[in-house]
Amino acid sequence: MLTYNMDRRGDESRYYYIYKMIRKDIQEGRLLKGEKLPSKRALAEHLGVSLITVENAYQMLKGEGYIETRERSGYYVCEINALLREQAGERRLVMLPERQKSQKAQPGFPYSLYFKTVRRVITDYGEELMRPSPGEGCAILRNSIASYLLRYRGVFAQPGQIIIGSGAEHLYGTVVRLLGRDCCYGIEDPSYPQIRKVYEGTGAVCEPLSMGEDGIKSELLKKTRADVLHVTPFHSYPSGVTATIGKRYEYLKWARQNRHYIVEDDFDSEFFMPGKPVETLFMQDDSGSVIYINTFSRSLSPSIRMGYMILPERLLPRYQKTSGGFSCTVPVLEQYALAEFINSGFFERHLSRVRRNLQIKQKGS
Repeated sequence: MLTYNMDRRGDESRYYYIYKMIRKDIQEGRLLKGEKLPSKRALAEHLGVSLITVENAYQMLKGEGYIETRERSGYYVCEINALLREQAGERRLVMLPERQKSQKAQPGFPYSLYFKTVRRVITDYGEELMRPSPGEGCAILRNSIASYLLRYRGVFAQPGQIIIGSGAEHLYGTVVRLLGRDCCYGIEDPSYPQIRKVYEGTGAVCEPLSMGEDGIKSELLKKTRADVLHVTPFHSYPSGVTATIGKRYEYLKWARQNRHYIVEDDFDSEFFMPGKPVETLFMQDDSGSVIYINTFSRSLSPSIRMGYMILPERLLPRYQKTSGGFSCTVPVLEQYALAEFINSGFFERHLSRVRRNLQIKQKGS
């Protein structure tokens, strides 16, 4: 007779505990193929449980193929793979460390202020936060980013040109869907490693273009077979090169003459020093050839997996064809919270504070 201590089941239901114990006995070989199990009534009386409890346990075991019924005879153990029996006793969960070292938010990031903003958004918008986001992102955030860019960076873009995504790497993938994996993507050499990984991971071909002191070397740009140029004009990583105004016009001339596209990766650009920000390729472009990408990972925190892309107006119909049916990858709550953080002026004050601290450090070094 099967003997199980029902007091050891903890919070588990009786039928599940009986099912689990019989399954374990079968897996570990204590109950062998063809061995007959006690009748439902006999096991119920032996364990002090109801008949329906044992019946539910037996039905689960039967449904998973551990036992079978034989007409007018009862329940019998099925054949279980021997390897499963050997491994069953060794299997255990290996928990991941829950506190991991990671990139830190910008020094002086106003955590309490941001969390207060989140709480206020939950209170003010309530059930609206449970509605699905439009594929391009919520209008409230796209409007906020457009206003911020014009006010702080001098970048003019209609909110309808702005696409929200979960960080730069997600947006790189969107670029490939938009422009095609059959294109050759020219990338800075050296460059941020994830750029090449994402492009090649989607099936596109990359051509590394060596960097000079002011950007991609001119002789390489003239003979490249690239259809799309991915550049980081401001403070390219890891070289630290900032493209000169002459080099920027060279990039734009290359795109205009060849009817190609430029992906302007403006990472780190919020921390321009001193004076006014360097004008973006997007604003210098008059041919609708520049796709602008930026994120909040550097300006706020890596944990805020949110970025945005500005498309030339002529690419918007193509975007709708290639990506218009996809859901936005950023939760609505996070979009509303960031919009409120920007609209309240907290984001720009944070950037100004960080820039002042960086200037002090540079003067002291």
